[in-house]
Amino acid sequence: MNENTKYEEALAQLETIVRKMEANEYDIDELATQLKTAQQLIKLCKDKLTKTEEEIQKMYGSENE
Repeated sequence: MNENTKYEEALAQLETIVRKMEANEYDIDELATQLKTAQQLIKLCKDKLTKTEEEIQKMYGSENE
């Protein structure tokens, strides 16, 4: 996972982790690793949403000028 990961890919990975957690498919060691991955995916998704929102605000701001 990196900065070039698409939002949809990150969200799909996150959904898979959550589904497996809910089904108790991870042992305790794997769970810790997957929780860290989930945190990174959440941050990546939030950052992408924030960046998109800022770009939309700029577009609307430049239209009103």
